[in-house]
Amino acid sequence: MTKFFIHWIINAVALYLAVQIVPGVYLSRNIETILWLALIFWLVHESIGRLLKFLGCLINLLTLGLYTLFVNTFLFWLTGQIGQFMGIDIKINGFWPALLGALIISIFSVVMEKILKKELK
Repeated sequence: MTKFFIHWIINAVALYLAVQIVPGVYLSRNIETILWLALIFWLVHESIGRLLKFLGCLINLLTLGLYTLFVNTFLFWLTGQIGQFMGIDIKINGFWPALLGALIISIFSVVMEKILKKELK
């Protein structure tokens, strides 16, 4: 259970950084909204993301990992769409902001998981 909360907080901070850094990604900046969006992002990533990465493993191998970046971009965009549907004030203006946001989230998540690897076991 602690592992889930650590991933949830990492996702929340990563989403907050993406909103702060990337022009074209807008979110109401209260902590409750970011935590709900991080939960949606985790659910989307764990369900649809794993399926897409499994189905596209050959494409991922052929593109040397570039496919994963596009899957993460799609998942970030999809999280924004689901968030809007649920009443969360988020807006992602196009492909490039979604790509940059997904890149920031991915890099931050990988770095934090490497730093906290003992706590995540």
